[in-house]
Amino acid sequence: MPLSFDLPLDKLLTYQGTNPRPDDLDAYWQRGLAEMRALDPAVTFEPVDFHAPFADCCGLHFTGTGGARVFAKLLRPRQSAGRRPAVLHFHGYAGASADWFTYLPYVAAGYVVAALDCRGQGGVSEDAGTPGRGTLRGHIVRGLQGPVDQLYYRQVFLDTAMLARIVMGLPEVDPARVGAYGGSQGGGLALACAALVPEIRRVAPTYPFLCDYQRVWEMDQAKEAYWEL
Repeated sequence: MPLSFDLPLDKLLTYQGTNPRPDDLDAYWQRGLAEMRALDPAVTFEPVDFHAPFADCCGLHFTGTGGARVFAKLLRPRQSAGRRPAVLHFHGYAGASADWFTYLPYVAAGYVVAALDCRGQGGVSEDAGTPGRGTLRGHIVRGLQGPVDQLYYRQVFLDTAMLARIVMGLPEVDPARVGAYGGSQGGGLALACAALVPEIRRVAPTYPFLCDYQRVWEMDQAKEAYWEL
């Protein structure tokens, strides 16, 4: 339900955002995608202690921009007949991918599932730009004082694209039947992933975060997840 001090619902349905679009936006992301594609992701798969009779579960690790090792949960139907659809899941701010069992309904329905841990947040993925594995706050503004190619969310957006590329390349996945979903930060990442990887066919963002910082500031809502602004 809209906030009582927000725009009327009919205007929210057509609202396109207030953040200005930089003139070099396309060139910026083409440069980032070229950097990502030039990487050797050094993909590895590791066994995990979670087991289900109809699902093969493993940890997927890959190298992202800046040399960070990034982790995702990977679940695949055990009785696979031909190429399967796949779904990518992105989690909320400062969190981590959900418990393994959360994704089992998708696997039971025949989907391959890959659930990313955002680098430097509450999961396994490391943030190569900060000491230690994870921090609770500061991600929104991380990198603002450095070169634009070192912005934290630039790297995370490219991680989503790399994950999509890896999953689409799995022999059991139909690359024409891949979707993305998530809530809050995960909703914003699902949108970013689909923008960077046009082959993604379906996107289901829920209350997407990361989408309109200027509007948040103008509405005096720079609090909770946005308090770093």
